[in-house]
Amino acid sequence: MRSIFFTLFIFVFFSPLAAQVTYLHCGKLITMAGGNAVSQKEMTLVVQGDTIARVEKGYRPAPAGVRVIDLKDKTVLPGLIDCHVHFEFEQSRTSYNEKYVLNQSDIAYRAEVYAGRTLRSGFTTVRDLGGSGVNISLRNAINSGWVEGPRIFTAGKALSITGGHGDPTNGARWDLFDPPGAEEGVADGPDECRKAVREQVQRGADCIKVCATGGVLSLARDGRLPHYADDELVTIVKTARDLGVDVAAHAHGDEGMRRAVEAGVVSIEHGTFMSEATMDAMKQHGTWYVPTLTAGWAVSDSASLAKGFFPEMVRTKALGIGPKIQSTLGVAYKRGVKIAFGTDAGVFPHGLNYLEFGRMADAGMSNPDILRSATVNAAQLLRYDHRVGTLEPGKYADVIAVEGDPLLDIRDMEQVRFVMKGGKVVRE
Repeated sequence: MRSIFFTLFIFVFFSPLAAQVTYLHCGKLITMAGGNAVSQKEMTLVVQGDTIARVEKGYRPAPAGVRVIDLKDKTVLPGLIDCHVHFEFEQSRTSYNEKYVLNQSDIAYRAEVYAGRTLRSGFTTVRDLGGSGVNISLRNAINSGWVEGPRIFTAGKALSITGGHGDPTNGARWDLFDPPGAEEGVADGPDECRKAVREQVQRGADCIKVCATGGVLSLARDGRLPHYADDELVTIVKTARDLGVDVAAHAHGDEGMRRAVEAGVVSIEHGTFMSEATMDAMKQHGTWYVPTLTAGWAVSDSASLAKGFFPEMVRTKALGIGPKIQSTLGVAYKRGVKIAFGTDAGVFPHGLNYLEFGRMADAGMSNPDILRSATVNAAQLLRYDHRVGTLEPGKYADVIAVEGDPLLDIRDMEQVRFVMKGGKVVRE
């Protein structure tokens, strides 16, 4: 008798998820298959376990005992992908003091909350581009089922020159911290750069982020000048490729962007002051552009409207960033640069990632191309398009449903009402 109960326990709690089947009746369905942003009316998605089993016309009747989810008054799309977030961080008036008072465990608890918000807003996959290393543990916890959040591809710690955008000792008293080295992501010269890449991959990073120029929010005076020489960037990219990972480049100034593109980075993040010559180089090299418009507007608004929100050094850099990034995206889009969706969430509150859709439309992108950027294109950038980005048999059952029709009004993407990640309903 005891052995029978033990067998039942094992079957109930450890049986494969593949045994579970769900039918989703979709009023409108945008599968993004083949990169085509077109809607089909009255469709059924059949989910088995964590994957999509079939896509069928009409509202197919489900076998007895199979769950049916009614989305007949919604538009159903693939789970969204944000290629630039920071789960360890959320900008506030106290952000610049938090590194002196928060422990890693404090950061971890906050990161879990931010990840949950992001998932429930429709983003089932993200790329986290830099933190203290908690982002790696968060990814592992989500993958193991301990906490709820999107599928994470993480860079671990960003790479920076001494005193650059990613140097954690900026703004601190000189004798307060030991000089950071490659293990902290601060690297000068090809040899240190090589070690820094290997260090992050050894710790579990899925990709590498390099701060190719100065930044806006760091306590460093420069936001646009190049921060890595050509030989350093080439070393970073080559070392990363040898270890099977890509390099994303944070870059606001054009010269740093050009160097990063020529070195072979997979994407340029922000790209605020990008020239048309650099855009053409990106097309030649196949480099992706991740514009992060929402973050740009957030820092511009905080700098101009909220007195004392930023230290003066940051405020002067932040003014006007939003409009400039938006105009750069408009030119890059018309010029044919490949664009992937990314928000830099954390610079503004997590869970509001969907605001990027409207910003991209304001920059001149068409609704179908905006949807591609957050699904098909983003999946290709992550080199994970065989599992996510479209609703097709064999791919993860990452599914969202929104009010209205985003092909007609892209701001309908702000009205997410249903989220499924890997066959599990997380918002209904």
